[in-house]
Amino acid sequence: MHAVRERVVPGRLRGRLSERGQGLVEYGLILVLIAIVAILSLIFLGGTLSSMLSNVGKSV
Repeated sequence: MHAVRERVVPGRLRGRLSERGQGLVEYGLILVLIAIVAILSLIFLGGTLSSMLSNVGKSV
């Protein structure tokens, strides 16, 4: 597999591709972390948020 990659992808480009892949993985991990925080906040604050919105709806 290594020999095939060396023939197909030149050395300069290979470094850029690995850095680009690393950046994509980092962005993916950040998105997963944001999703987990959003889900947990909805679980813990969902009841409070629902009652606040109900109160706003009743007053309008």
